[in-house]
Amino acid sequence: MEGVAWVGGRVFTDLVDTTDDVAALDSPGSWVVVLPFSAPPVCAHFARAGAASSPARLSPWGWSGPARASWVSSMSREEHAKAVLAVRELIAAGDVYEVNVCRRLSAPLRGGCDLVELGAVLAHGHPAPHAATVVLPGAGVFVASASPELFLRRHGRVVESRPVKGTAARPGGFTAKDRAENVMIVDLVRNDLGRVCEYGSVEVPALWAVEAHPGLFHLVSTVRGRLRPQVGWAELVRAGFPPGSVTGAPKLAALDAIAELEPVPRGVYCGAVGWVDGDSQRGELNVAIRTFWWEEGRLCYGTGGAVTWDSTPEGEWAETELKAARALAVACPT
Repeated sequence: MEGVAWVGGRVFTDLVDTTDDVAALDSPGSWVVVLPFSAPPVCAHFARAGAASSPARLSPWGWSGPARASWVSSMSREEHAKAVLAVRELIAAGDVYEVNVCRRLSAPLRGGCDLVELGAVLAHGHPAPHAATVVLPGAGVFVASASPELFLRRHGRVVESRPVKGTAARPGGFTAKDRAENVMIVDLVRNDLGRVCEYGSVEVPALWAVEAHPGLFHLVSTVRGRLRPQVGWAELVRAGFPPGSVTGAPKLAALDAIAELEPVPRGVYCGAVGWVDGDSQRGELNVAIRTFWWEEGRLCYGTGGAVTWDSTPEGEWAETELKAARALAVACPT
């Protein structure tokens, strides 16, 4: 398989080439973008892009996932608890306000190209507003995402981000902690966009909107601004990446804590996947959560949550379990 993708309700075929230069996205043509959290970017130029409601047309629907009992976690419950308590110590010391702590689940799987089939299964059983399936064997990219979160949407000079912070099993189940962590990340995103947007143009038209997703509910806010002249995709991505909702605040200190506390790299998880139309200066990138990827013979899935002063190890572990439950049930029914 040379390379195919289903992103933003479009099927991309006839791969032309790939590059790690994000500035190429301001060039004419149809692009699919994969920005791993901890690896070089992949920008794939395709000759054809056509509307499609799911990736099912790319492959026969023959997915057979790993057995549910074969999944293992990069952190045990005890190790995860220690990481949560370590973040609380950093908060008490004034080093951070919030840090996302994540763990990687993985199971053996032969054949990364199977993720096209997984993408079709997710589109049917775990629909998401920013879903994406990207298979680029030459670049080592095998991703099937059911992301609920928008990292960046660009339409000409207008840019928008919709950070998700706050997760509950029912619409009335959000806590003061959920709202506090949402506000902290909204402030961080406002600062990120302010680095590349016209002065005074950054606004928050929606705060704490409740969105329903398969198996859970999220608090979602919207941050919007107008890009300064001469700002392109490279400058925009550099200002906002990695997404603040999956790092913490302040972002650089949170990234240092993540590197110290998480035992394995995140890979594509918590990065971004999306599409860009270079001709119209439009595009959308998701936050690569609720995302499966194939790496070194294993199917991987990341799950995590924001740790604040009000966090408890028990509550944070339960949140990671909740975020993984529906996707794993769809991908691995037995």
